[in-house]
Amino acid sequence: MKKLTVSKAMRNAGLLLGLLSGVAATTGASAADVVRDKWCGNVHIRFFVGGAEGDAFGTIVYNGARQAANDTGAQVEYVFSGWSQEQMTQQLREAVAAKPDGIAMMGHPGDAAILPLAEDAAAAGIRMIYQNVPVPTAQAKFGSAYVGAQQEPQGRALGEEILHRFGLKAGDVAIVLGGFDDSTRGAREEGTAKALEKGGVKVVRLNSPPEWATDPNLAIPVITATVQANPTAKAIVYPGGQELGNAATYMQAAGKKPGEIINIGFDTSPQIVEAFKDGWVQLTADQQPFQQGYMPILSLCQQIVYGLSPVSVDTGNGFVTPDNYKNVADLASQGLR
Repeated sequence: MKKLTVSKAMRNAGLLLGLLSGVAATTGASAADVVRDKWCGNVHIRFFVGGAEGDAFGTIVYNGARQAANDTGAQVEYVFSGWSQEQMTQQLREAVAAKPDGIAMMGHPGDAAILPLAEDAAAAGIRMIYQNVPVPTAQAKFGSAYVGAQQEPQGRALGEEILHRFGLKAGDVAIVLGGFDDSTRGAREEGTAKALEKGGVKVVRLNSPPEWATDPNLAIPVITATVQANPTAKAIVYPGGQELGNAATYMQAAGKKPGEIINIGFDTSPQIVEAFKDGWVQLTADQQPFQQGYMPILSLCQQIVYGLSPVSVDTGNGFVTPDNYKNVADLASQGLR
């Protein structure tokens, strides 16, 4: 076999290294071209925030959506509904007629109201995704995704945590607020009520209309009267961050001191953090509304630009308590948790 001289071997090695360098350079340039800023910049989305502007929960959803729009470059129009199901339905009708590329819709109106409009959207080639309240029929029929807590399971988990954490027992009384006149909207709180009843607790169900989320002070006379009618009540469970953040007002109106009645609910907010600090609130289930704003826009962009599958995310993520609320306090004050 003919031996290579040292100089020829070195020349061959240099040639090989040059070839490899060329391949690496080509690969690197290709990868750099794929990674783009504002990659969703040509996509128009209508995003339903749910509440009115400035709403405690809706503000966090809105901030998540704004961050996603900033990160992706998507052109997003925000829709505020004051938690009114009728208004959401009409606004969805208008959104479909406007023919954006995608719609991120709050599921509060339920399948019966949303399904025909979802059919119109699908016929027009509009991608839809849902947040906060699932609409299982529309999701299944059109392959849509859902970003939010799973309603009944999260409610049931909260009820079980109440029994475990506070030692409520058979014969104790708890007041549970919820949208019990609407099986879709009230599924979470019904899950809590049933878990408490399974533990032997007597549950007083108090219907909570959507208007109370818009203006929690509207609930003062009803909650006060319910507390007075049930003087042995050990706990009150609220259906959202708006009412839970107003717990101090309700308790003071009922003549109660911090901790005299256990106040429990869902979500975090600056008001809820302050209520934890002052001893008015003892437990809340976190459903991470920032993700409910961010992920729908990200998923719609991925579907429309890259043809990827829709992404569903369960945002229910444990509990905030007097022991750990400080971990989210700064973010809550910024409208992010």
